[in-house]
Amino acid sequence: MHGEYKVPGGKLVVVDLDVVDGLISGFRLAGDFFLEPDDAVEAINAAVDGLPAGSDAATFARAVSDALPRGAVLLGFSPEAVAVAVRRSLAQAAGWRDYEWELVHAKAVPPAMHLALDEVLATEVGEGRRKPTLRIWEWDESAVVIGSFQSVKNEVDLENAVKYGFDVVRRISGGGAMMMEKGSIITYSLYVPAALVQGMSFEDSYAFLDDWAIRALRSLGIEASYQPLNDITSPTGKIGGAAQKRLGSGGVLHHVTMSYDMDGELMTRVLRVGREKLSDKGIASAAKRVDPLRSQTGLSRDEIIDRMKQTFVSLYGATPGDITDAEYAAAQRLVDTKFSTEEWLQRVP
Repeated sequence: MHGEYKVPGGKLVVVDLDVVDGLISGFRLAGDFFLEPDDAVEAINAAVDGLPAGSDAATFARAVSDALPRGAVLLGFSPEAVAVAVRRSLAQAAGWRDYEWELVHAKAVPPAMHLALDEVLATEVGEGRRKPTLRIWEWDESAVVIGSFQSVKNEVDLENAVKYGFDVVRRISGGGAMMMEKGSIITYSLYVPAALVQGMSFEDSYAFLDDWAIRALRSLGIEASYQPLNDITSPTGKIGGAAQKRLGSGGVLHHVTMSYDMDGELMTRVLRVGREKLSDKGIASAAKRVDPLRSQTGLSRDEIIDRMKQTFVSLYGATPGDITDAEYAAAQRLVDTKFSTEEWLQRVP
């Protein structure tokens, strides 16, 4: 069995192994990482050899860590990265290049339709009717999008949302509320088969699925990095946040919103940003929570999106695609029966 894991912001970890009578045999670690001393790789090989193939990632990582000689230096990878590669090999996980990708940058639609399309397209990918897809959202309306488990009254000032022209909608993924001001954000969704993130924890999969976006931002001169669990950040402040939902169909929805030109003061009026959340981020003002991409690049929103699309295509060979009439129709049915209803919005009042 063969498994690979590209550490977000780090190096490639490759493992080869057999399974004999339920135990790992002939384990070999390779990759473009740095490791000192040289013989530490043999210690890692010996530590994983003989472990039950059904072990969890924590067990593999602990075995690797315990086997390292005193003073060992690992650059570009970690015991946890080895564990992910092992789990991916055992699960026969796929890599990005194992799929034909579509890149969709379609017309602007209402906020509820965006959320319905996320559910429809992720389901289509999971059930094999659509190729894995990256979709760039376009907005001509403003909205507050709250997480699946958030309380409306705790997160949104509904009076101010109406006053400033923000629709309020609820998505199917967890995470926090996002103020989506038209023309001021960049949002994308990935619809991928579960096999692509097989063997990864949720935390690992977040960073793995957004690594291409980090690379795109860095190519624009932004010192972007991933901050667990789900933030894209830079030395001057937070850039955006991710959310994810794994569907019973076998599809995974992963979507990200990044600020381009956010009005921080308006955000404090529309969102009820609590003191606990601010203290957790180590900052004193909600208006400072988001550092727009415009201030860091001087580029237009379209130019940043173009660089992101170019990066994804260069890495994974995506071809242009679109949303079908049938997919729009299915999404409209979900808008009518779910995403535009008070029952869905107020399921956590």
